[in-house]
Amino acid sequence: MNVPFNIAKRYLFAKKSTNAINIITGISVFGIAVQTAAFVLVLSVFNGFEDLLIGLFSNFNPEVKVTPIKGKTFSTDSIDLQALQQIEGIEYISQTLEELAFFEYRGNQVFGKLKGVDTNFVKVSSIDSTIREGVYATQLAEMSFAVLGVGMQNKLRVNLDDDFTTVEVYIPKDGQVGTLNQPFRKLSLYPIGAFAFQQDFDQQYVITNLNFVQRLLESPNQISALEIKLKTEKSSKNTIAQIKEILGKDFKVQNRYEQDETFLKLINIEKWLSFAILTLTLLLLAFNLIGSLWMIVLEKQKDIAILQSMGIYRTTIRNIFLYEGLLICSIGLVIGFAVALVFFVLQKAYGIIPIPEGFVVDAYPISIRPLDFLVVIVVVFSIGLLASLPAAYRAQRVNAIVRQE
Repeated sequence: MNVPFNIAKRYLFAKKSTNAINIITGISVFGIAVQTAAFVLVLSVFNGFEDLLIGLFSNFNPEVKVTPIKGKTFSTDSIDLQALQQIEGIEYISQTLEELAFFEYRGNQVFGKLKGVDTNFVKVSSIDSTIREGVYATQLAEMSFAVLGVGMQNKLRVNLDDDFTTVEVYIPKDGQVGTLNQPFRKLSLYPIGAFAFQQDFDQQYVITNLNFVQRLLESPNQISALEIKLKTEKSSKNTIAQIKEILGKDFKVQNRYEQDETFLKLINIEKWLSFAILTLTLLLLAFNLIGSLWMIVLEKQKDIAILQSMGIYRTTIRNIFLYEGLLICSIGLVIGFAVALVFFVLQKAYGIIPIPEGFVVDAYPISIRPLDFLVVIVVVFSIGLLASLPAAYRAQRVNAIVRQE
């Protein structure tokens, strides 16, 4: 039988001689519950945004991307594509070529990124599911089409219903150009569709077929990346290791997270900074717990003296009030978790807190992860234990003989 725990439980739920002790204890439980719910919900909202953005990026970013370490492009002759395609974990490989270009449509001009893709690109990404107007197509016979981000479409004021006006694409020529020669290479695209999934991409990209970009750059067989879809992400580490072994040290192989590593790290930094601020708030609330336990010690001095006269060790008396503090934290944790879970269900089902207009979702995304609960439990119990120490050591120093007098 755990004597300190049973005594602590009796002290917590027994009627106090002074009503103020009950009030302060209740405030301590309430404060811990509110902080616990805040911990879980703040972490869950950041998790929701992270999941949302990864989902949005997955419409455009492949599961694995291969790029050269030096330079922007490489030749397909420099790699063993056949060996890559024979890797068991790879389902599709798409060749792509990106270049900064200048676009013009009916006098509207803007800089952006031109991306040439092959027929496998739609299998590697989910770009076709993001089409908001028109259709997804990059080529029909000898005709090359442009699929624009909605931001680029708005900047150029492209009318997709106009089948005769083309988007002119300009890229500077390499080397020195004579005074009588045009400094740009120019080709035309027929706009056929517009996609929308993430503002950074929507505002920059125009997608067309790979052959068009290679002709514009006068760089046959040159590509800037291999974009790969895996059969299953469970074996991604093993598959990536095999890709690296075949390609050697001249190529960088990145998984989906590493392609947007900086952005996702920034979200995590903001997430844990918010968690740290809430932890500081909990530290302030801990003074309320200290006061509550201190008053219980003062009230129970006679009981402590009797326990010592019965032969109870001082460490046992100390443990009684440590358990007392942890019990208060436990009640606050359970209430806080319950509140957070109820809010999570309501937000997930009904979106009770909407997000400002113009975002891709109508309500704040939210996602609960088991690890977050573990982190919150460790933080709350650690601060609760620290807050319990002053009162516990005060109770340990009570002199039984003096109290009996």
